[in-house]
Amino acid sequence: MAGGRRHCLRNFMLKINGLNKTYANGVRALDGVSLEIPRGMFGLLGPNGAGKSSLMRTIATLQTADSGSINFGDLDVFANPQGLRSTLGYLPQDFGVYPRMSARAMLDHLAILKGISDAKARKSLVETLLEQTNLTQHARKSVASYSGGMRQRFGIAQALIGDPQLIIVDEPTAGLDPEERNRFHNLLSEIGESVVVILSTHIVEDVADLCPNMAIMNRGRIVKAGAPGDLVAELDGRVWGKTITKAELAPLRQRLTVISERLTVGKVRVHVLSDANPGEGFEPVSPDLEDVYFATIRGNNADAAVPA
Repeated sequence: MAGGRRHCLRNFMLKINGLNKTYANGVRALDGVSLEIPRGMFGLLGPNGAGKSSLMRTIATLQTADSGSINFGDLDVFANPQGLRSTLGYLPQDFGVYPRMSARAMLDHLAILKGISDAKARKSLVETLLEQTNLTQHARKSVASYSGGMRQRFGIAQALIGDPQLIIVDEPTAGLDPEERNRFHNLLSEIGESVVVILSTHIVEDVADLCPNMAIMNRGRIVKAGAPGDLVAELDGRVWGKTITKAELAPLRQRLTVISERLTVGKVRVHVLSDANPGEGFEPVSPDLEDVYFATIRGNNADAAVPA
């Protein structure tokens, strides 16, 4: 029965409908969030404070919502949180470890907590996870001594215990060097071929490199969703670029919709959003996902600043 259940879940998506959450201090972290997330890598992109971690914690049943629903396949997550936990792998932004425990011993301990009681099966699982995350040669070292990238790979190893069908990773590449980031990307890509993986991040490149589907979140709301290529195509012919001096930036902001600014060799490279050529030496720019992200966030913030 359990095997049939897992097979069933593989063929369904995660459906989130009308999710709301307001904390005791009055902060509205989730404001009518609705999403459909299919099997594969799904990117949830947004600035710090957008509500991404609140959404991840709610999906993971670590906190309750004020209203709304979450279904994974035919499983009602709020009615049966333990059912979701039994098929969930979760890598939060920060996770604690026992300071003197080796990676191998820690994974064995976590496997016991997840109900894998057979010692032989547990040992085989631990060794497989260490190999899959390229940690076998470091298995005797304490996780507390690991580099940032190694800790994140260990985090994925523990999240994979129990053959999860839904995996949540929250800001997994923040602080990683380029080599570790590439290793982590490769690992996530491999995992995401057969299960639902939600990648919550503020790093545009992570979503651009990994995710065939995505959403942008800001101020507790989903403000844009779709395939990255489709969202980029919506900006074709509408992004213009120019290199200006710092002194020119403030007046330019008054006249045009500046979506991004990048300091280069003492000058500022700006991208603006305009349906027609704004003139003044601007040239057309082929848009990318970063342009989509900045245009969406700045547009949403501007709308929020206008009194209703």
